[in-house]
Amino acid sequence: MAEKLIVILGPTASGKTRLAAQLAYDLHGEIISADSRQVYKNMNIGTGKDLNQYIVHGRQIPYHLIDVLEPQNEFNLFEFQSRFYMIFGDLTEKKILPVLVGGTGLYLESVLKEYDMPPSPINEECRSNLSGKTKEELQQILRALKPCLHNNTDLEDSGRLIRAIEIEQARSIKNKDQQKKPQIDAMVFGIKWERAALRQRIKIRLEERLAEGMVREVADLHSAGLSWEKLESFGLEYRFISQYLQDKITFEEMKKGLTIAIGQFAKRQETWFRRMEKKGVLINWLQSDDYPLLKESVMKFLR
Repeated sequence: MAEKLIVILGPTASGKTRLAAQLAYDLHGEIISADSRQVYKNMNIGTGKDLNQYIVHGRQIPYHLIDVLEPQNEFNLFEFQSRFYMIFGDLTEKKILPVLVGGTGLYLESVLKEYDMPPSPINEECRSNLSGKTKEELQQILRALKPCLHNNTDLEDSGRLIRAIEIEQARSIKNKDQQKKPQIDAMVFGIKWERAALRQRIKIRLEERLAEGMVREVADLHSAGLSWEKLESFGLEYRFISQYLQDKITFEEMKKGLTIAIGQFAKRQETWFRRMEKKGVLINWLQSDDYPLLKESVMKFLR
């Protein structure tokens, strides 16, 4: 028998977390994050964890797949899917409603389209063979294994490139012990804003994060041992701020460039979601933050 899952997706700054937390509060659910960066500890402001939003009317809403790894470690799609299935199984067994929320399209799609993901343990022989190669050579190998790359951050860091190659090589090998997938009956909601309104939300949120100490967060991570190259691999906020901290750009150049880049990233997220729809994922779109409609639709689905 298929178990129910609520999915709330949308571009950055669309207000997914607040809606998901309110829904979990009203329906006694728990949040599962589908964000490729929020899994890392000590990366709070730059990844937009907004942990204060998980407290609704004084009650802490339980969440999963946030703050589970040190940033020195690698997290990949196989690990996300495996951990999601474990958490989903635990919650449904306890009759708790799972609410999957995030903007990382690949993670969401791996669950909704039931990706076949083979185990991909560390392959020392593979790493030894690749260790002497340049970044450009590694990029060529990865592109040969996976011509349609969606996560371009894998191309900018040698460690991520080697790990991505390991995963693609593992995927090409059929494995009998592949994880059994639970039956899932998902209802998917997408948060949609007018383009100008979303741009304004992105601008305001960036100002808030800078005021909260996002630059200090990146500086502290570097002081704790993360290289500039590693930090830049974590995405836009960490890339632009790292460049500013290295005196490659001014503060104003950083802020302006980051505002534009986040807006472009939001467009790419929306493109991914449209592609998911073409693949057969039904997304029920909500205009801006229409919580009453979200709750009403979910209640009907759960009956």
